[in-house]
Amino acid sequence: MKKFITTLKNIWSIEELRNRILATLFIILVFRIGSHITLPGVDPSKLTDLTGGNGLLGLLDTLVGGAFSNASVMALGIMPYISASIAVQLLGLALPYFSKLQKEGESGRKKLNQITRWLTIAVTVTQGFAYLKSTIPTDAIVISQGLFYVGGVILLVAGTMMCLWLGERISEKGIGNGISMIIMIGIVSRFPGAIIGEGRARVADGQPLYFILELVVLFLVVIFAVGLTQAVRRVPVQYAKQIVGNKTVSGQRQYLPLKVNISGVMPIIFGQALMFVPSFVAGYFAEKSDTAQYIASAFGSFTTWEYNLLYATLIIAFTFFYTAISINPNQIADDMKRGGGFIPGVKPGQATSDYIAQILDRITFPGAILLALIAIFPAIANLFGMTQMFASFYGGTSLLILVGVVLDTLQQIESYLLMKRYEGLMESGRVLGREEQLVTR
Repeated sequence: MKKFITTLKNIWSIEELRNRILATLFIILVFRIGSHITLPGVDPSKLTDLTGGNGLLGLLDTLVGGAFSNASVMALGIMPYISASIAVQLLGLALPYFSKLQKEGESGRKKLNQITRWLTIAVTVTQGFAYLKSTIPTDAIVISQGLFYVGGVILLVAGTMMCLWLGERISEKGIGNGISMIIMIGIVSRFPGAIIGEGRARVADGQPLYFILELVVLFLVVIFAVGLTQAVRRVPVQYAKQIVGNKTVSGQRQYLPLKVNISGVMPIIFGQALMFVPSFVAGYFAEKSDTAQYIASAFGSFTTWEYNLLYATLIIAFTFFYTAISINPNQIADDMKRGGGFIPGVKPGQATSDYIAQILDRITFPGAILLALIAIFPAIANLFGMTQMFASFYGGTSLLILVGVVLDTLQQIESYLLMKRYEGLMESGRVLGREEQLVTR
């Protein structure tokens, strides 16, 4: 405890770090205030459960910190920007123009960012109109519906762009990745209410010990998620001796870190984006076909075995796909060869590329299985009688985003401490974030 207090004092004593933390807290406060500003023309007293028990909408409400169910101007949060970013990234694989921009360095990134912002506006307009039309009850609209829909879409676009701007300000003047931080704050804001609601429900049922057991299991699941996020297969890389001027520099031994879960949370996001399709399509034919009715019922709930089997399969498939587009063994082997590096016992060139690809295949499969297991944990927790809100913290997007952002933020804080010659946050070594690169021994 004394070391923890000393670390907090050290953090507060670094002026730049202190200012960044205060700036981050202020921006988070602005974001949370905006999440509770209801759209003009809506009577909040007539708003009921806008998610309608839909697991996908409930997840969205969790990611935006309840702004969705509050009919807030920030109801869609940062999610349209995430969708636009994914679309632009996939376009880089399909269209040569986008692929060329990705290789042009800073100028290419600026153009891609501009395209992503325009696409974010288009996505927000589409999702915003669908949100207002299908989610907001007509009896809660107290002004002309035409005026409400037009004005509401404009305000939702403004709210999403405001979230994006706040996230960029956190990245620039605060601590941590701003976009991820905005999502994490939305998730964390729902956590106290979820714990209180679950605790009251268990106490009312006369099962207080069961609630304590749930908290212990939640702690173990978080540890499991941290382990999966941090797990790295280190491939030794030896660099040959080099002559610099009149001196001979001995070769260095470094490590190429290949993460077990390279894709992060992306396969879960992709999987969730597709899971609403079966029930949505089958819903149109449910009255005419018993099979369609069965599909609509089976895939309309995230607790059925059919839903979770397809969900896990999609996550495993997307994990391999995302790993394949994120890591290019040929490029790694070429860069290593140009830098005078080689893997001991492996010939440079194609043999090195094949060796790295083989390691990726071996670590991606168990990583994909474990990621799929984390994704279906909330459904398993819900089957044990937990409330849907509390069960959502047992895995899936919420848990992985929460763990990843916290690790990245701790890594940045530790970097400031080590730069100022203070002790780090961990006695056993550095905190490894998602952006960790080569580790030198």
